[in-house]
Amino acid sequence: VLLTHFHSDHIDGLGELAMLRWVNAANSTPLPVRGPPGTAAVIAGFNQAYAADADYRHAHHGNSVAPRAGAGMVATEFPLPSRGDEERSDGGFEGLSDAVRYEMFRRLGYFVTESSEHFAEYVPWFIKRDRPDLLDRFGVPLDEYPRRCERQIAGWEKLRSRLEDPAAQLRVVPSMEYGSSIINAMETGEAVTVYGNVPNRGLISNLPDGCCVEVPVVVDSAGLHPQAVGSLPPQLAALMQTNVNVQSLTVEAALTGKREHVYHAAMLDPHTAAELDLDQIWALVDEMMDAHRGWIPGSLYA
Repeated sequence: VLLTHFHSDHIDGLGELAMLRWVNAANSTPLPVRGPPGTAAVIAGFNQAYAADADYRHAHHGNSVAPRAGAGMVATEFPLPSRGDEERSDGGFEGLSDAVRYEMFRRLGYFVTESSEHFAEYVPWFIKRDRPDLLDRFGVPLDEYPRRCERQIAGWEKLRSRLEDPAAQLRVVPSMEYGSSIINAMETGEAVTVYGNVPNRGLISNLPDGCCVEVPVVVDSAGLHPQAVGSLPPQLAALMQTNVNVQSLTVEAALTGKREHVYHAAMLDPHTAAELDLDQIWALVDEMMDAHRGWIPGSLYA
């Protein structure tokens, strides 16, 4: 579902649409909804309003008709059209190209949640030493993240000044973060569904057990209850697996103190492997380990 605005008489049927789509086909994933900033809050409201109904239907019909993980909707927000080089709330800039995201949608059939410039770092197709034309074609700004960090740091300093000013009047308003919703649900028992990173314990069947996955999580006074999603489209699971490999080897290195697994992780990183040969990868790891000494477990230097 694509939303362009939030006129109440235009979106009041979303809850019924999501419910019928869920139970009529025993869907095991929530209805995806794309929209402008504010969509997440609107969808969170619908999900909260229909949470009790979803519990009743799941309890009555079971997974064959109403698998709990398929209830409700999941929101993805897109930025408003460019207004020049206007600063975003996260310290970045409006108007960044979405060309990488649309290219992946064209190739894989699904839209990437990461920003174009961030997603391009994880795959071997868009950032190449000898292909500056790709940066231009897909609008990948290599210096965007450092610039964002600089603006975030400056923004934090301004915030510090306001917080330390005894005469300042602070405005407390809800944000899009999940923390307050989780605390409220656990303290009051008013269930809410959030999308959280948890260990994969049979939640996504075609990703490795124990890897970190993001799934719907029902929160209530009894705690957090991750919901099973089932299997992902095979091309998406395969793409994710390329980075799960890197993550699992990095964790193995940290837990065992075996430095060789750091090299193995770098070898299997899709972007690194597309640019460097094995000797270069080994040298790169050594340089980075030396540069980050003191921040990395000492056992990896033994």
